[in-house]
Amino acid sequence: MLELRDIRKTFNLGTPTPNPALRGISLRLEAGEFVTVIGSNGAGKSSLLNAIAGTFPIDNGQININGAEVTTWPEYKRANLIGRVFQDPMMGTAAAMTIEENLAMAIKRGEKRGLARGTNAQLRSKFKEYLGELGLGLENRLSDKVKLLSGGQRQSLALIMATMSRPKLLLLDEHTAALDPKTAEQVSQLTNTIVEQYGLTVLMITHNMEHALNTGTRTIMLHEGKIILDISGPQRADMTIADLLQEFSRVRGEQLVDDRLLLA
Repeated sequence: MLELRDIRKTFNLGTPTPNPALRGISLRLEAGEFVTVIGSNGAGKSSLLNAIAGTFPIDNGQININGAEVTTWPEYKRANLIGRVFQDPMMGTAAAMTIEENLAMAIKRGEKRGLARGTNAQLRSKFKEYLGELGLGLENRLSDKVKLLSGGQRQSLALIMATMSRPKLLLLDEHTAALDPKTAEQVSQLTNTIVEQYGLTVLMITHNMEHALNTGTRTIMLHEGKIILDISGPQRADMTIADLLQEFSRVRGEQLVDDRLLLA
């Protein structure tokens, strides 16, 4: 479902202060895999997701999604293949528009749009069905502006919007990090339910090592723009946070120093 071959990206190239973000990333995800991505600040996690989404052109390498080479495709052209939820609940939705209007845009992602009305009775019924699964009462608030929602409600809506068109690949960029612990757990449970229900292929960044090991089917660790660990199967099932830190030290020959990771 996703194949990356020798992906490289350096920001500020040709200046006195080049910033190499991705240094030869190669990765393959089979359909239905749920891969968690962990790494210290500046490891290249968000740059990896941005490269896959087409947010910026890469310097070298090849990106394939669902058998199609999309390396040179712009972001909008990849939209019908990719769903994405960001860390900031404000980024995945349009605050000044209603819940119904946001959903109407999301369900047409990647399609050509004409002058017809964005919603009708059939779509409205479908929206209520999707929102009813959240258990937040949003199915009765279709005409409310999104800016009136709480952070958790808004992130739940963003998750529904990202997955309702059944994307080939779902990118989750620390999508629970800005929420309080209780709400983050609710959104995580919703994520697992949707992924399992629709059999989605997922790449999820998290700063929580326990969450990384307990969620999905596989965990990779990035450091300085490279994949240094790729763990799955029995090895991952038996691994503790202490084991993960020890493995990092073995591979890198140094201790992991990142307060955000260690305190999560």
